[in-house]
Amino acid sequence: MVVRFAFVAAALLATHALAAPARKAPPPKPNTPKPYVAPPLHDIERVAITTELGVITLDLEGKRAPISTANFLHYVDTKRFDGMTFYRSMHLPWGDQPNGLVQAGVRGHPLKVYPPVAHEPTSQTGVLHKAGTISLARLAPGTATGDFSIMLADLDGLDAKPDSTDPEAQAGYAAFGHVVEGMDVVRKIWDQPIDAEKGEGFMKGQMIAQPVKVLTVRRVAMPDAPKP
Repeated sequence: MVVRFAFVAAALLATHALAAPARKAPPPKPNTPKPYVAPPLHDIERVAITTELGVITLDLEGKRAPISTANFLHYVDTKRFDGMTFYRSMHLPWGDQPNGLVQAGVRGHPLKVYPPVAHEPTSQTGVLHKAGTISLARLAPGTATGDFSIMLADLDGLDAKPDSTDPEAQAGYAAFGHVVEGMDVVRKIWDQPIDAEKGEGFMKGQMIAQPVKVLTVRRVAMPDAPKP
């Protein structure tokens, strides 16, 4: 009898164990991305823009133009420039050729664009619009985000003119670095066929018919300083 009771009791316990509801697993923690923390800027920051036509290497002025440089590196570090295009090729008919600029960027894409940054005029930074200079694209001063231009020639008309009576000329554009390798690639982009019907306003007729894709934009280690 005792054995039978023990057997019945064991069966009841087993039945109870099987019938008991399973404990709910704790809900997974939300996969919240860590906030971006910009590393300290060096005097010069080097980046490489790898396009389908080749690589453009730039030195950015971390010391002289820290706001514009940090903004550009924000897009680089979060890989938001990957997959963008060079979409504009402005040809100026005067002066030594090639004369003009090429433009690239995220074009206000809602999933890629960051808030605009404060304007850094060339009168403050001393970084001027010479051939190979990179400069932030903008509408009004203080609206620059993730689009930029590279100069094919000296374009001092884009530099700040503090003595001008025109507010646009007073502000100029924010130059913040220059090409150190790959001006031949910039020229290839500039030479791409343009569509006379594409673009709006002053940009009509300056849009590249088949925009040049950017594969990646990455920081590049600066070469070691030569030993004395």
